Amino acid sequence: MTAGPLTGVRVVEVASHVFVPIAGAVLAEWGADVVKIEHPETGDPYRGLVTAGLHKEYNGVDVQFQAANRGKRSVGLDLKHPGGRRLLSRLLAAADVFATNLRPAACERLGIDVAGVRADNPSIIYVSGSAFGPHGPDAERGGYDAGAYWARSGMQQIFRGSAGAWPVPPPPAFGDVVGGLGVAAAVGTALFRRLATGEPSVVDSSLLASGMWQIQMDLVNACIDGAGPVRRTPDRHEAANPLMQAYRTADGRFIVLQMLAPDRHWPELCAALGRPEMAADPRFADLAARRRNARACVEWLDGVFAERDFAAWRQVLAGFAGTWAPSLQPHELADDPQVRANGYLADVDLGGGPPLPMVAAPARFDGRPGRPARAPEHGEHTEAVLLELGLTWDELGALRDDGVI
Repeated sequence: MTAGPLTGVRVVEVASHVFVPIAGAVLAEWGADVVKIEHPETGDPYRGLVTAGLHKEYNGVDVQFQAANRGKRSVGLDLKHPGGRRLLSRLLAAADVFATNLRPAACERLGIDVAGVRADNPSIIYVSGSAFGPHGPDAERGGYDAGAYWARSGMQQIFRGSAGAWPVPPPPAFGDVVGGLGVAAAVGTALFRRLATGEPSVVDSSLLASGMWQIQMDLVNACIDGAGPVRRTPDRHEAANPLMQAYRTADGRFIVLQMLAPDRHWPELCAALGRPEMAADPRFADLAARRRNARACVEWLDGVFAERDFAAWRQVLAGFAGTWAPSLQPHELADDPQVRANGYLADVDLGGGPPLPMVAAPARFDGRPGRPARAPEHGEHTEAVLLELGLTWDELGALRDDGVI
């Protein structure tokens, strides 16, 4: 197997749940050796959510834990024990990156704040992820993406639907996966900076910052206007550009037209729809006409798309040069030929039984698709990693007897 672009980079992770751990998963998929430190008895609390019925179990594994911890090695280590902290020092001395999402006070107690980690390795890149950022009155507050990314950022209000509607929760780990990808990108930038200048960075990111980044167009406009935008469902029949919205097919599915330069594609679209004569209809001849007659244009397109089912329209529009997309159900991505051709969905070997479909990290290097691997069992690599540090089997036995590992 071809080595990933981060082969040779070593990451030590002391983090739980998804934000920051999924950044480590991305780095592992790109070739880094990511060592996940977990308490030897309790492990990452995220492992326990499958038994609580909050995560899906597939072939004996927690699907969501797999996604956030793909390709890592797990070491069971009690950092509250002096012996555990000493072992961490030895791991840090050989690492390039340290990543955590523990709160500042907890990091200080464990000696894994910037000063403590840099004492073990002055050139290490220190990465911290938080709910609300490292400064300000909420710096010590914990939080998850439903609060910090979705609610606090203003995103929930934008997508509330109407002023009287109750706010809706986001999908699971909705902000964590976006924020984690940003953390992974920041790590790559910090590695480049250290290579170019010799200076190691302290990187911090937060779910709040990630949510604000996601909605920045709406947020900036709202700050200028002094009022919060709410994305209410617009009246389809008043569309400024009828070729920029969804149309329902005969079987209740949707084709989404996305033509920002509609005049260029209008004649070809009419031909593809089987109505070439409509290209010259004065009501719809150009964008200005279609805007003036938006209701008539939308109703006409509604009627045409209602004549055939989803599969038929996908076949009809396959050769159409204008921009459009089928609105797919999530499960249909498993067999989507475009997804498969680019390796966007990988089949991950779990070590027995059927493979687990897993979304690859959304970047390819040198034309090769991502190759995610399974997540580790709790403490699966404790002995192997510590043996690499030079410890003996007798020393491992003593550490286990003392509850360090």
